[in-house]
Amino acid sequence: MTQLITPQLVSLDQNLGDSPADVIRFLAGKVAAAGRASEVEGLFADAFAREQKTATGVPGGIAIPHCRSAAVTEPTLAMARLSHKVDFGAKDGPADIIFFIAAPEGADQEHLKLLSKLARSLIKKDFTAALRAAATEQNIVDLVDGALADKPAAHAAGSTAPAAEAAPARAASSTGPKRIVAVTACPTGIAHTYMAADSLVAAAKEMGVDLQVETQGSGGFTALDPAVIAAADAVIFAVDVDVRGKERFAGKPVINAPVKRGIDEPAKMVQEAIAAAADPHAHRVPHFGAEENAEHASEAASEHLGTKVKKVLLTGVSYMIPFVAGGGLLIALGFLLAGYDIALGTKANDILAHNTLLNLPDGNLALYLGTVAFKIGGLSLGFLVPALAGYIAFGIADRPGIAPGFVAGAVAGFMGAGFLGGLVGGLLAGLTAHWIGTFRVPRWLRGLMPVVIIPLLASIVASGLMFLVLGGPIAWLTLQLNTWLTGMTGASAVVLGIILGLMMCFDLGGPVNKVAYSFAVAGLGAGSLANPAPLQIMAAVMAAGMVPPLAMALATVLNKKGFSLAERENGKAAWLLGASFISEGAIPFAAADPFRVIPASMVGGAVTGALCMAFGVTSQAPHGGIFVFFAIGNLAMFVISIIIGMVITALVLLALKRWAVRKPVEAEPVPAVVAA
Repeated sequence: MTQLITPQLVSLDQNLGDSPADVIRFLAGKVAAAGRASEVEGLFADAFAREQKTATGVPGGIAIPHCRSAAVTEPTLAMARLSHKVDFGAKDGPADIIFFIAAPEGADQEHLKLLSKLARSLIKKDFTAALRAAATEQNIVDLVDGALADKPAAHAAGSTAPAAEAAPARAASSTGPKRIVAVTACPTGIAHTYMAADSLVAAAKEMGVDLQVETQGSGGFTALDPAVIAAADAVIFAVDVDVRGKERFAGKPVINAPVKRGIDEPAKMVQEAIAAAADPHAHRVPHFGAEENAEHASEAASEHLGTKVKKVLLTGVSYMIPFVAGGGLLIALGFLLAGYDIALGTKANDILAHNTLLNLPDGNLALYLGTVAFKIGGLSLGFLVPALAGYIAFGIADRPGIAPGFVAGAVAGFMGAGFLGGLVGGLLAGLTAHWIGTFRVPRWLRGLMPVVIIPLLASIVASGLMFLVLGGPIAWLTLQLNTWLTGMTGASAVVLGIILGLMMCFDLGGPVNKVAYSFAVAGLGAGSLANPAPLQIMAAVMAAGMVPPLAMALATVLNKKGFSLAERENGKAAWLLGASFISEGAIPFAAADPFRVIPASMVGGAVTGALCMAFGVTSQAPHGGIFVFFAIGNLAMFVISIIIGMVITALVLLALKRWAVRKPVEAEPVPAVVAA
């Protein structure tokens, strides 16, 4: 196995600058100079992006910037001992010992385990003291190699606790020592995951608490023994990502915190877990079955109604989008291969009914494959309304709400109630399923509630109301809306484009953006050659959403001095994000300067939306940006509209940065004091 660190990768007692960016860039250069990375800038950008998500400073004057990067050719450690300390975000002050962990995107498990082992060694005071006392670069290499060569402490089920291996599973006792289980995980899964685990175990040991940890890192993880979890009094989740297998801890009092808090405040987290174990009202890991409704009731009670509605609607939209994305792209591919007339009449059905790969229509393979793609795409789009309704119900009632929601959505589609019917049906199904889930039933009946009783009764109530009461009026409203949109031409279509452009750029992926996007996606299935309005709306929404990140990227090129180093690095990534229709690529800029970035983005987005509608640009695809060019009608004007909006936003932003500057308040002159 290649040596992780060499003297060439060590820098001792140098002043590398005042900021984490300066230090990370220097160490990235060390890695590249050693032939272990293909480029400095790519490695720096990945490492600095990771640093911006969570500061890597840890107690004891140490920082561990780290990342996975396509620029790295082999797992590497670079180390710097600073003569001038730099603040990496640790609570106890700046750091002078910096270890830079650079891992390839496809790093093998053995290397990842060694990297994580080094991270664990850095919380040991004798190891860090030896690093500070080392006289040469070779001394540093020898110390690191020694730390990596030591046999790891015994673990049980992925635990960092030495006593975990043979710990018997015994019932929790109010008089005996508390038993706690924990899960640690960070996005990269190399350093913080394991340092938090060791810190928690060490703090618990000092307090006489039996704590066992499951480290869900990049090197894989071994699940805690179910008997150990069952015997635990409480659970700690020190994580920055979702816990894998969270349902195993259902019902346990829980302390949730970012993984870095497990490093900075391990003793405090253990104390909080002990207190939660003794508190009957403590927050608990929810159950994932029929009884979950009751568990969520108290938690949801503190949310405002608007927040609850927004959350469940966005849940439905997020699960619906893959059906639409796949379906829309397949339909576009079908048109590319088979021509637009494949959508006319029953031509597609006739070809599929009478032809196969062994009996091609007129010997035309492209026509047959295009027809297949078109049909699969159409069937995928057919799930749009049921999926929307099903996952809205899921957002309200969890899994028992999915089946009633899908059924109510199918009824809405059957009655012609469309997107609006799906919204209403999903809400009805979810609320009904949630309500039924609160019924007190005998213990022998509880097992049937989530799989039989709740789906049955909620389907009857929600779908029955759709058939008998609500479906007809909603279908009429949907028809009127479609008629109005279809009839939009000229000035009215341009106004709609302006409104959609403003909405797409107002909060860059937030609720207002999602409302505009959902509105466009919902109508995509109704678009056709005879009814292009929904396709035009989709094009306007996608083009306007591409403007903010592209404009931010352009602005950082036009005026580098007007943006920080971090913003310039984000600008490089924003080119690809914008081209892919990921509006969130502009969020770092908006977060740093919202009162100039957002208005500038809205101006450019409104212009782009208006131009797309005015020139009749269409999009068969709901996502993908310029990479789904084959699904765009009038591609030239699509690109021109985006470029115009991008340039306008960039210039407006630069103008605002130059002239819209908050002036300091001038202090009033202090009258002179005349000596008596």
